[in-house]
Amino acid sequence: MKKDDFYFMRQALKEAEQARKKNEVPVGAVIVSGGNILSRAHNQCVSLNDPTAHAEILAIREACQVKGNERLNDCDLYVTLEPCPMCAGAAVLSRLKRLVYGADDPKGGGIRSIMEFPFNKTNHTPEIKRGFLSEECGKILKDFFRSKR
Repeated sequence: MKKDDFYFMRQALKEAEQARKKNEVPVGAVIVSGGNILSRAHNQCVSLNDPTAHAEILAIREACQVKGNERLNDCDLYVTLEPCPMCAGAAVLSRLKRLVYGADDPKGGGIRSIMEFPFNKTNHTPEIKRGFLSEECGKILKDFFRSKR
């Protein structure tokens, strides 16, 4: 892990907190290039009435607009929760350099939890770092769902 990884994951956690305040599942993401944040997003499925409005998808869309390119091959994605299969596919299609995530998602994770994404069959595989600040990333989710019960 790089020293800056802590800073950027904490920025993703701030986004997760924004989602929680909006009664969205608290997942946050930031995309970084050259040490600078290009985009930041949080889940907005409920607010946008869009099941694809995951933090990762929204951050990828914004970063592509900022760069003026559909390829993010010099970018790192930091996300508080293991990406689902859709978001893992978007990471491949956008050619992200690195994917750094916090908590595993035993009910929806598409990297290793409910399925193992077939990176060995894709044209591109991002470097993956898992379990980064996992306690903090998991706590915001557990607290959110506990409050719903």
